[in-house]
Amino acid sequence: MTATVAWVAFCVGVLGVLALDLGLAGRQARAPSQREAVGWVALWVTLSVALGGAVWAVRGADAGLQFFGSYLVEYALSVDNLFVFLMLFEAFRVRPEHRRPLLLWGVLGAVVLRGCLLFSGAALVRRFQWLLVPFGGLLLFTAVKLLWQPAEGEVAPRENAVVRAARRFLPMTEGPATGQFALVVREHGRLFVTPLFLVLVMVETTDLLFAFDSIPAVLGMSQDTFIVVTSNVCAVLGLRSLFLVLEGMMRRMAYLKPALAAVLAFVGAKMVLDPWLHVPLWLSLLVIAGLLATAVLASSVRPPRAGA
Repeated sequence: MTATVAWVAFCVGVLGVLALDLGLAGRQARAPSQREAVGWVALWVTLSVALGGAVWAVRGADAGLQFFGSYLVEYALSVDNLFVFLMLFEAFRVRPEHRRPLLLWGVLGAVVLRGCLLFSGAALVRRFQWLLVPFGGLLLFTAVKLLWQPAEGEVAPRENAVVRAARRFLPMTEGPATGQFALVVREHGRLFVTPLFLVLVMVETTDLLFAFDSIPAVLGMSQDTFIVVTSNVCAVLGLRSLFLVLEGMMRRMAYLKPALAAVLAFVGAKMVLDPWLHVPLWLSLLVIAGLLATAVLASSVRPPRAGA
């Protein structure tokens, strides 16, 4: 299979599933049930695993391990985004039935922005291999910062520069009287943006900030453009459905943040030490999966105390 055929097949597959998801979101006025959200998570994970299996079969075990390692790192780090998105939705009082289409449009924008960053980042690292060292240092710094930053109160929508600019320069309205989902509405012959548009702006800018941490981590697993882009896209596409599943559980995952910090520290150290100490891909995958599984298990066995 040539590289062009692989890219075309991947893009067609993603657009097909997104079109189905967008069509269903447009026809449903209610918020999806927990069972429906779990079904979509299972679908995205199954498709991602199938793609990783195809990469393994066509390009060998090393490429397959790179895909699954990159996918796991990005999927894990994306979970931290969900806490921020939840606080955004609460701050702007987004209705439950509006969260699914809002996240879907946010995912579409994130795919485009991250794709551009990954294409350029992978090309730079392949040409300037020494960039892995400063990227690794950035991840180590981010790991320390993640441990020290507070779990709550880290989102201030009114103080966001992009939101302030949007409020200042764009005509705004409260949205359609029917309560339907709309980013832009026409009133008295003029177009106005709704508060949901501002929430989307916040989601996109927040995701872009997270991408500057997660993309170096993915490049620490692989510098193959096809692998880093497809694994990242698969992880981001599954994020919306995962949010709907975990929305009521996220605040009980007390040990997730330390585990994510440990993942970033491990990948950062791996990148910094790579010129002198090579860590096998299978070992990297095992360490990352073990850290995340330990965090989930510990949060389930010993949830945080009330008021802690």
